[in-house]
Amino acid sequence: MIPFSVLDLSPINQGSTAAQAFNNTKELAQLAERLGYRRYWLAEHHNMPGIASAATSVVIGHVAAHTSTIRVGSGGIMLPNHSPLVIAEQFGTLESLYPGRIDLGLGRAPGSDQRTARALRRNQGGDSAESFPQDVVELQDYFAESSPYQSLRAVPGAGLKVPIWLLGSSMFSAQLAAELGLPFSFASHFAPGFMKSAVEIYRSRFKPSAALQKPHVMLGLNVFAADSDREAQRLFTSLQQQFINLIRGTPGQLNAPIDDISSYWQPGEQAHVERSLACAVVGDRDTVREGLQNFIDDTAPDELMITAQIFDHAARLHSFEIVAQVREELQRCVAI
Repeated sequence: MIPFSVLDLSPINQGSTAAQAFNNTKELAQLAERLGYRRYWLAEHHNMPGIASAATSVVIGHVAAHTSTIRVGSGGIMLPNHSPLVIAEQFGTLESLYPGRIDLGLGRAPGSDQRTARALRRNQGGDSAESFPQDVVELQDYFAESSPYQSLRAVPGAGLKVPIWLLGSSMFSAQLAAELGLPFSFASHFAPGFMKSAVEIYRSRFKPSAALQKPHVMLGLNVFAADSDREAQRLFTSLQQQFINLIRGTPGQLNAPIDDISSYWQPGEQAHVERSLACAVVGDRDTVREGLQNFIDDTAPDELMITAQIFDHAARLHSFEIVAQVREELQRCVAI
């Protein structure tokens, strides 16, 4: 059975605080470690009232400090917002503090609206996303062994060879990951439209590298598990509301679940949300088992990145417990 990992945005619930979100993140990471999840990734977003993981490298350090074995990383760092040298130093620091446990997932989107992107990049001219391929290569160079003749190096960072992943929701990063021989993670949990095409391009064009000898694909998947299908569907309405609010241009904190999502959205909004969240498994243990197996059979990933924007913290922990138990059951079936 393929490994399962966790993607967390450190959601800030309605009426709660970022401090509580970070405590919830710590507890979920500790549970994920006990349950055998491979990685725990956090994502960079800005100017989003419901997401606390803006200073992603700081939150990664928080999680790594409160766990001991699980890999911790970014899903991802939005590289156009930063100097490659700064990211090399940040992740070189993390790797020095928590050796062998840090992943660096990179995206080329801003992780924000255009106004916020301009505020983040105020000293950069033009569209910095256009330099993404060159910035990735520059970042790789900072993690390589330094030379005595090198005038610019990342300290710490040089020689640490922090694993770099490319993240994407289109063909661009799939092609770049294949060209550079890097692992690739597709954001199918919110933008599944090009998932199969991107994976096909990545695998068919992959060039082995010092970092990776064969292609490795990780796919994002929303999984909302509960003791009944009805309760799981109710928990799922928090994420559905979050997407509707983004469509309306009114992002906010993560809302509590509601009994009837049809009372919240308009027909056009419903279609958009259902397209965006097409890669979602929602239900009780049996429904989740069937849904996970079908998704794996259909897409053949090398790894799954599970995410769940669940309002109630105890319910969120329970959902990841159910998923881990289902994975064990599927693993036993494979072994037979």
